[in-house]
Amino acid sequence: MDSNNKLIYSTDREYHIQVAPGEVGRYVLLPGDPGRCEAIAQYFDDPHLVAHNREYVTYTGTLDGVPVSVCSTGIGGPSAAIAMEELIHCGADTFLRVGTSGGMQPEVLGGDIVIATGAIRAEGTSREYAPIEYPAVADLDVTLACRQAVKNLGFRYHLGVVQCKDNFYGQHDPDSMPVAAELKDKWQAWLACGALASEMEGAALMIVGAVRRVRVGALYLVAANQTRRELGLPDEQVHDTDQAIRTAIEALRILIREEAT
Repeated sequence: MDSNNKLIYSTDREYHIQVAPGEVGRYVLLPGDPGRCEAIAQYFDDPHLVAHNREYVTYTGTLDGVPVSVCSTGIGGPSAAIAMEELIHCGADTFLRVGTSGGMQPEVLGGDIVIATGAIRAEGTSREYAPIEYPAVADLDVTLACRQAVKNLGFRYHLGVVQCKDNFYGQHDPDSMPVAAELKDKWQAWLACGALASEMEGAALMIVGAVRRVRVGALYLVAANQTRRELGLPDEQVHDTDQAIRTAIEALRILIREEAT
């Protein structure tokens, strides 16, 4: 990207996240919720608040002596893509989404961790980066670090494809939508294809990563599973994201160790 285009509407800091080059590490965790950033930053050494603007909260600290950051993205692909673009301008090149999701397959339980190998592009943001035929695929090194991290910590996990959407209530209340038939048909198709969980940012981030030549991975806490409810199975709801956060922190430590040698 032309350096003259990196700072749009701003002369010294990125317009939306209000961060400048040198204020973030190359490794960045990406939660959606701004309120989760402080909790994540507590796992860093010497964390400090860099900026808070709109839905974007950014902290930087270190892990094993290496600068790392966390920046919230808000909900959905458009705001997530903006955060990632501006973090790339500031020097970041390795991103790990740590978020929440809804389980889709019956064996995916509330409280489980899902590590995404790729994402179904049932959203709009990625279509303004790449043709729909181009797949949204997670970086292999980041994904393998996530898998090793969750194994090290002993948490229950699943590895596979997630579905990424724009309309939260289109999933949970499709009959209220004029396009109900299309929504329900596609949902059944995703289930039949083995999609593990549904979320709202992963596909956009993976496609931005591919276009900008940076690494992107994603892992999720499963908050609940509507498939289990529809089948009359127990559906425990879990909203404590600490296990997902700990997995993400351990994954960064693994990457840092591997890349220091």
